Amino acid sequence: MRHVFLLTCVTLAIVAATTGIHAAEPHISREAIEWCNIWIPDTNETKLPRVLLIGDSITGGYGPRVADALKGKTSVARLTTSKSIGDPALLAEVALVLGQCHFDVVHFNNGLHGWGYSEEEYQKAFPDLVATIRKHAPQAKLIWATITPMRQAGKLDVIAEGTKRVEARNKIAEEIVAREGIAVDDLYGLVKDYPEYWSPDGVHFNAQGVGAQVKQVTKKITECLE
Repeated sequence: MRHVFLLTCVTLAIVAATTGIHAAEPHISREAIEWCNIWIPDTNETKLPRVLLIGDSITGGYGPRVADALKGKTSVARLTTSKSIGDPALLAEVALVLGQCHFDVVHFNNGLHGWGYSEEEYQKAFPDLVATIRKHAPQAKLIWATITPMRQAGKLDVIAEGTKRVEARNKIAEEIVAREGIAVDDLYGLVKDYPEYWSPDGVHFNAQGVGAQVKQVTKKITECLE
């Protein structure tokens, strides 16, 4: 009888494990093509403070020019990626880069990807990004950059419908970073009233728009370093 009981327990455990595999899987939404670009300069330099910029292609636009603006004052690395909040791969990429060096400031943004996640999922997952940064760079000062709005391609005087979701995500993020005592770099507010800043696709920015972002991001980072 004892052997029958043990066999029954083992059988139930196996059934529970196999049937629960799919139930335990998180919802992961990815694009047809995912990409990641990591740039860490001055790897042997120990005197300059280090800054890490985390974001998507918007960060990729202003990142190199921010590095040029701060040259000789700080070393600016960047992680630009299509991975979105809600995807555990984003946390893995962030942990990988933060494990390479000591960083004094982390300026981070994420929001123009991951449209397959609801705002409720975004809200649930956002604290995981903050926790990952703090775990791997506990000494760093953090700056959250708001998500930039979108305009209609070919008709830049019109705000794109998707901007409503950008605003919702910004509101979610701003409430969380306020509780966490994290500084905010309001790139949304910086560009929203200037359609002349956008490239024709309505998502990315031309030289004028990138220049405005470079100026503000550089200022925010300099204030943190001071």
